[in-house]
Amino acid sequence: MSALLKLSGVTASYGASQALFGVDLEINEGEVLALLGRNGMGKSTTVKCICRMLAADGTLSFDGQDLSRLPSHKAARLGLGLVPEGRRCFRDLSVQENLIAAARQGDWTFERVTGLFPRLGERRGQRAGSLSGGEQQMLAIGRALMTNPRLLILDEATEGLAPVIRQEIWAVVRQLKAETGLAILVIDKSIRELRQVCDRATILERGKSVWTGSVDALTDDVTAGYIGV
Repeated sequence: MSALLKLSGVTASYGASQALFGVDLEINEGEVLALLGRNGMGKSTTVKCICRMLAADGTLSFDGQDLSRLPSHKAARLGLGLVPEGRRCFRDLSVQENLIAAARQGDWTFERVTGLFPRLGERRGQRAGSLSGGEQQMLAIGRALMTNPRLLILDEATEGLAPVIRQEIWAVVRQLKAETGLAILVIDKSIRELRQVCDRATILERGKSVWTGSVDALTDDVTAGYIGV
């Protein structure tokens, strides 16, 4: 079976400063992969390369198609759905307007998203900038789902949220895994929750993939060696 997303030997730079030195990762259809590493090790830069927001060298393919020469909007149309770090909702648009702004035809509709996040339905006419941080995160996830992606990328989706909201987000991720064929790439620091929802993990250190394995092999020794302070 060929991977839905494949990165091999990916390198990238910000001007004269090299950030990635050889990232390798694969995600199959319906699989949940954790991308781990300490702060500044290249996780968000890898996401930018996948979504074509940063130029990269090496192999980047999605469903057998070369991503490396595509602009970001064409990569998105292939089925990449990004929930960016920091949420980045359209603050002056309503909840409903945010959700339909990038909507594409498919199974994920406004009704289905508000079924997953009832609070968004209750606040459909409210300006996004007036929502709480947790509600904005739900909106960012819903907006990505409305593009009807084949791969959902969650970049620090629980960062800075209250514990009860974090658990609500994790419950949604588990539900998406159980009820859809969606592949999911998750960047997060919550190792305990990642172990419960992910199939495999890849760890980055200084812009390079240094460990890949099943979530069962993601032992305390592994996380202490590569992720611990």
